[in-house]
Amino acid sequence: MMSAIRFGRSRVKVQVVSAFLLVYVVVLFRVQASAQSAASPGTPESKPKADVIFVHANVYTGVPATSQFSSILREEAIAVRGDRIQAVGKNVEIEKLKGPQTMVVDLGGHFVMPGFNDAHLHLADAGLQRLNVDLTGVKTLDEFRNRVLAKVEAAKPGDWILGGGWDETIWPVKTLPSRWDLDEVSGGHPVFLDRVDGHLAVANTRALQLASVTIASKDPQGGMIDRDENGQPTGILRDTAQHAVRVVLPQPNYEKRRKAIEAALADLAEHGVTSAQDYSPEWENFQIYEEIEKDGKLTARISAWLPFDEPIEDLKKKRDSHPQTDLMLRTGMLKAFMDGSLGGHTAALLEPYADDPKTSGLPRYEAAKLNEMTKERVLAGFQLGFHAIGDKGVQMALDAFAEAEKAAKEAKVKGANGGDDFRLRIEHAQVTTPAQIARFKELKVIASMQPGHLLTDMRWAQDRLGPKRAATSYAWAALLNKGVTLAFGTDYPVESVSPFRGLYAAVTRKSENGKQEYYLEQKLTMDQAIAAYTTGSALAGFEEKEKGKLVPGMLADFVVLDRDVTAASAEKVLATKVLRTVVGGKTVWEVK
Repeated sequence: MMSAIRFGRSRVKVQVVSAFLLVYVVVLFRVQASAQSAASPGTPESKPKADVIFVHANVYTGVPATSQFSSILREEAIAVRGDRIQAVGKNVEIEKLKGPQTMVVDLGGHFVMPGFNDAHLHLADAGLQRLNVDLTGVKTLDEFRNRVLAKVEAAKPGDWILGGGWDETIWPVKTLPSRWDLDEVSGGHPVFLDRVDGHLAVANTRALQLASVTIASKDPQGGMIDRDENGQPTGILRDTAQHAVRVVLPQPNYEKRRKAIEAALADLAEHGVTSAQDYSPEWENFQIYEEIEKDGKLTARISAWLPFDEPIEDLKKKRDSHPQTDLMLRTGMLKAFMDGSLGGHTAALLEPYADDPKTSGLPRYEAAKLNEMTKERVLAGFQLGFHAIGDKGVQMALDAFAEAEKAAKEAKVKGANGGDDFRLRIEHAQVTTPAQIARFKELKVIASMQPGHLLTDMRWAQDRLGPKRAATSYAWAALLNKGVTLAFGTDYPVESVSPFRGLYAAVTRKSENGKQEYYLEQKLTMDQAIAAYTTGSALAGFEEKEKGKLVPGMLADFVVLDRDVTAASAEKVLATKVLRTVVGGKTVWEVK
């Protein structure tokens, strides 16, 4: 009996202890779970604190929204840690990421969007044009000559007078200038001045003499020397014919190059351009970019294109000379020119010009040579971008791309980023046929276009093309509706670097004064135009995982504007001002 009692008491004691231990384990588990929850990266209280938070903003993230009230997701604030976006959300959520050292920037309700990624520009040329004779916007031949004369009077004996930006189509008498027009004001100085598109230039007599351009000179492949009725050169040199003068030009020294590039970078920052895909082909320009980056003064991310025609071993050395992983600066695609410009009648067309039936433009390559060079460079792992304005130039590019992609796939060669997507590009693509647009889609070719060109070109584009070709020119909507990636840029300094001019052109296809329009069926929505300037340009540069949207993990590149361009009237979009430009979380420009 006593042993049974002892056994019962022992059993009770064991049950009590077991119950206590069970409660202890449950409590301990809950405490640990609570602690883990508090430390979870999903809660603002536990996340590392932000370096900077931007609050009270109208943030256009670039992410498609599910709401019926908005096509793009909007937020109120952005947190930045390092050079990337840490979080995007409501003010109250983002403010929880504020720490003792966090800088807080109140944006006062202003519109914020991803930084503009200009998919096609020329930084060095833009800066040098500012330092030389800037002929942008001159309205008459007399004004053109007066600007040259002012530079001559300040020049040292024997100095070359260089510059560019002139456009005879805006003059009352739409006649190209001649060497004799320049001789009267050049005082013996050699003079060489680019047209606004860079595909024509005018040289005076002294410059032609130094370049050995005479009545006996022959037109090169892809170029033409304009002549008078006696066969004498008039001074107008089209496309590759300019090379004879360019090889004898004095090259800008280091100080002038750097000053020019810094001026162009400042222009980008002021206009909200945070990334630039740049063709400034002299290698000295890239070396200056490297120095500016080393000095901590590079205010835009640069992808520097290389010249397609250079020997392939030289191109490989340049590609390998700088880390491709550098998010501020790297070499990018190889650029080739299929033809010239529509304004200068040198863009290569399948049929003659409507306003000059004697010419169909100037193709720059024989097809067999182009196709072989294209294949060789794609097999070497380079991305390619071909300047092609006329429909014949576009056809040359598409045919070369098709052959090169076929060879690369057969050889199991990867694209420039190590993937299966080559992302070959046609730059400008201003005149296209419906069949060519379908081929863009088939080959996954990117259309890298500059909507601002239409604001200049609509004055004469239909005259050059005739109504049938004009109807499928500058065909942004047709390309986009076919599923082709659009990447927008400006072609600065051919056009202003302002992206707002391009946005206006894309959504209206009307002149800046609203009095002229051009095939309105090809216009885009504002969301589509913004995407082409941001996500489209990022994809064209293999950087869609780094930039183009304002979401956690992306680079903190964005702009603050004085108005919501998605809500403003198209006319008011033209007047948009940038209030702040942010690259990698750092403000690189701010309105004073």
